[in-house]
Amino acid sequence: MISSTSMKNVWLSMEHQAICWCNQLVVQVSHTLLSLIDSRRGQPLSDTQKRLAILSKMLRSGIQQSFKWRSQLFWSTRVPFKDVKYTAVSQDHTFSDCPSSVHWSDDVPERDLYIQKKTVNILAMDGRRRWLDILELGSNEKSHFIFVTNLAPCSGVRVHLWPQKGNLPSDLPAGKSVLEVTSKMVQIPAGQAPRQIEPGSQTEQASPSALLHLGPEEMHGFRYLTISVAPHTTISGSPPTTSMAIGQFFNPDEGEIEFSPISMLSSRHFHEDIIFKEDHPLAFNLSFAINLGLLPVTFSLKTTSCGIKGSGLLDEGGDMDNTKLCKQRCFPPIAFAWDPTSGLHIFPNLYSETLVVDSSPALWTSTGAEKTVVLLLLDPNCSYKASLAVSVTKAASRYLLLYCPKMFAFNVAVLFFALMRQAHERPIPSILKAVETNLRIPFPFLPLAVVPILFCLFFSFITSQPFPPFCSFTIVSITCYLLSNGFIILLILISELVFYVAAYLHVSMKRRWQLRKGNFFFLFLQWFMNLSSRFFSLTVVRILRARPLFVPIFMAIILSTFVHPALGLLILLFSHALCCHSFLCNSLTASLRSNVRKKEVDDKSEGNCSSQQVTSQPGSPSKENRPSYSQAQEDIFHQRHGLLVLHLVAAIMFGPSLVSWLQRIGMHKSFPRFLDSLLCICMILHGIFSSESLGNSSLPFPRILGQEMSLSFIYLIAGIYCYLSGLNMVPYKAMYAMGAVSIISFASTVVQVWTGAPRDRGKWKPRRQ
Repeated sequence: MISSTSMKNVWLSMEHQAICWCNQLVVQVSHTLLSLIDSRRGQPLSDTQKRLAILSKMLRSGIQQSFKWRSQLFWSTRVPFKDVKYTAVSQDHTFSDCPSSVHWSDDVPERDLYIQKKTVNILAMDGRRRWLDILELGSNEKSHFIFVTNLAPCSGVRVHLWPQKGNLPSDLPAGKSVLEVTSKMVQIPAGQAPRQIEPGSQTEQASPSALLHLGPEEMHGFRYLTISVAPHTTISGSPPTTSMAIGQFFNPDEGEIEFSPISMLSSRHFHEDIIFKEDHPLAFNLSFAINLGLLPVTFSLKTTSCGIKGSGLLDEGGDMDNTKLCKQRCFPPIAFAWDPTSGLHIFPNLYSETLVVDSSPALWTSTGAEKTVVLLLLDPNCSYKASLAVSVTKAASRYLLLYCPKMFAFNVAVLFFALMRQAHERPIPSILKAVETNLRIPFPFLPLAVVPILFCLFFSFITSQPFPPFCSFTIVSITCYLLSNGFIILLILISELVFYVAAYLHVSMKRRWQLRKGNFFFLFLQWFMNLSSRFFSLTVVRILRARPLFVPIFMAIILSTFVHPALGLLILLFSHALCCHSFLCNSLTASLRSNVRKKEVDDKSEGNCSSQQVTSQPGSPSKENRPSYSQAQEDIFHQRHGLLVLHLVAAIMFGPSLVSWLQRIGMHKSFPRFLDSLLCICMILHGIFSSESLGNSSLPFPRILGQEMSLSFIYLIAGIYCYLSGLNMVPYKAMYAMGAVSIISFASTVVQVWTGAPRDRGKWKPRRQ
């Protein structure tokens, strides 16, 4: 992932960010391609690691390497401040001086300022030097120093460490020297420059553009710290609208604020305001227990005062004047969010912003921490009121976009688990009931949803791969699995509603049609059908009617091979829909006939006071077999319905590819990928040739551990494979599982037909008339 935080002057709008980011990416890629050429041989570098290192270096921001965030900026190491002695400069310091081309006039000692407070404020480019006593100001555990400014390092401001006070470096005794730490300042992307109403007028403070942090180990051996500000005359070009620099000695423990998972998830508690009074630490270390990549937080900050209440400036003004005046005195807040996976994220002008990082600790390959650390820089001369709230809409949209591939693979896994239930139980339950059964707690929900996660962790252990964060990985994965079940249940309910409404309409219209056989319209329609029977008597038509599967198979395979796989799957879905409608109509018709005959028997029994047999009409099942016939038709509908939903999800997964193919119509012609076409052809053959009895019979393959290999076992293995593919964020591998199951099922059907094995054990079919 590449962020735009390293780009300067890009904080205008999202569209402008996208344009600048794309332009910068194109430039970086072109420079990268040139850098991949060996200058000595004029040939591309052959070493893959060198090429990858060059590519990473060109696309990576320099801010992260300069800051050394983990050990310096967020103060993960605590070095207590001790009394320092006047020792020689340590050899560990490798800071370089400013370029010799940057020349300032000689320092004038009479103009030096000696700061007695822990906070130093610089409001103008006055050309003066500030002296800070490290030993005195850094006492009481305030051993860290932080400095923010919108002045350019070296040309606008310079920072030095002195072993003892001296007017010039040459005044120091031998063996003692001055160390310049200006090069340690890191330039950061500044926010949008404030609008200047008229030339020379005092406007809002500009955002900080440079940051310096010095720990006690870096100031060890020095007594004084000086901040030298250049005068206006030494700056070429236009200086910042409002010059600003603030430094402070502080204790990092005073600025630490932790937000527990309970406080982040509890909206009522998390909406409470946080007050930052005047003379507060310049830097606050906010620690969020839940990663901001999973749970974005809306952070709002309002300036309440800036030390002007007793100045008489607000006698006639109100809060609006207070806000405007404070914006002139306080620099805009800025936040740095650090994530171990995606790196640094910068939020300038932080008055109201949603804090989110490009990270996902809930992936199998994630190595980052579950929490996010945010460094918040606030002007210590001002007081603020901050409020934080979990952004539900942002969290939901980011969750769906980030884990949509995982849920697609889980959808296929859910359907395979449901088909496993259908192939195992008799009579065959509906696909909706099978999905609901798999959600029963503790069994079978725990084995199906938790065991694959434990297998992932065990696989990471035996392969010496880093473990993902356990809590985030487990919770998000189970949540995605539940959402996938909900999506499949919704899809099943919609399709069942359509099928049952269409079947009831069909059956009722057919019954009314049979009651009108004697009218003139029916006789005319019968004459017309007899007239058109000549067409159906043709040889080609009779062959096609004898083999009704030939046309859909041929059309689906042709479309999948030469046009697009999704079109072949649409033909398969149409065939599934016709079969489901036909079997459901048969089941409803048989149920209605059974109810009618049962009512007739009850009426005759009451009239004759004795049981009488009812003679069955030709072509109808006998009394004892009537429920079996209805149940058989319903079982076939349930199995066909499950296959329809499975192949519908496969067609949805091919949806983006189909849309891009439609957009390329007329541009160029190309055949689909062979693997995609092969997988779709396998699913087509499986969907059309699979019979209602395939789940009953054992597969004609070698036994495993003395047990016959059933189709339910194949569905279980395929579902677990799809689950693991989702955890690894490779949803396209679910297509491999569907293709493998299709090949096994189709091969089983072919073997059963070839060997003459009984395919419909336990099934009853009506006698062919």
